[in-house]
Amino acid sequence: MENAFSRTELLFGKEAMRKLASSRVAVFGIGGVGGYAVEALARSGVGAIDLIDGDKVCLTNINRQIIAVNSTVGRYKTDVCAARIADINPDCKTTTHKIFYLPETQFDFSVYDYIIDAIDTVAGKIAIAENAEKCGVPLISCMGAGNKLDPTAFEVTDIYKTSVCPLAKVMRRELRRRGIRSLKVVYSREEPVAPAICCGDSKGRRVLPASNAFVPSVAGLILAGEAIKDLTGKFQ
Repeated sequence: MENAFSRTELLFGKEAMRKLASSRVAVFGIGGVGGYAVEALARSGVGAIDLIDGDKVCLTNINRQIIAVNSTVGRYKTDVCAARIADINPDCKTTTHKIFYLPETQFDFSVYDYIIDAIDTVAGKIAIAENAEKCGVPLISCMGAGNKLDPTAFEVTDIYKTSVCPLAKVMRRELRRRGIRSLKVVYSREEPVAPAICCGDSKGRRVLPASNAFVPSVAGLILAGEAIKDLTGKFQ
C-alpha cells in the first residue's frame, strides 16, 4: 500500500525504513544548514527529531533558511520547524528545546541514536563532541558554510583530515587537546570569500558572514544523508 515514504522504501527497503522510524535524532542549530538537515530527516521517515535552537526567525534568514518566510519572521525557529515536520510526517515525534547550546547546558545525550551538529560556536561544538563521545552516540558536525560560493566543494571526512577551513582548524586543535581522536565532519576546502560589503552593528564592531541559498542547504542535506546512511547501515 502506498504511503508518504513509498518511493524511499523502493530504494532503501522495508528494514531500513523500520530503523529510521524507530530512530531519534537530535539536530543542534536550526538555521541555514540545520533546517535543511531536519527537512531531509523528516522526509526520510525518521520517527523522532529533537530541535535545539534558541533563536527566532529574522528577515535576513529568508535568503537561505527553509523555515524562513515572511509569515514566520519573529517566531521561534524550533516551533516553525516542528510545525513543518508535523505537516510532512504527523507520526514523527518532535521535541523542541528553545536554548542556545553551551558547554554548561544540561542535556541528556544518551537518549539519541544520532546527533547532527549545525551550530557555529566553537565552545558549543566541542561540548557536543565531548558529550556524544562520552555517551557513545554517533555524531556528524558541520564546519564553516558562511562566505562560500561553491556547493560542490563539500566533502565528508574526519576532522583530522581537514584543511583550509578556519573553523575546522580550531576544532582540530581543541579536540586534540581533549583527547578526542575522531569526529565525522562535513566541510569545504573552498577559501572563504570576502563579502562585497561589511554588515555589522552601528559601530561596525561585528562582521556578519555572507551566505546564499545554495551552499548551506547542500551542507545540511549532506549531514542528513550521512545520518540516514549510518542509522540504516544500508549504504556502507
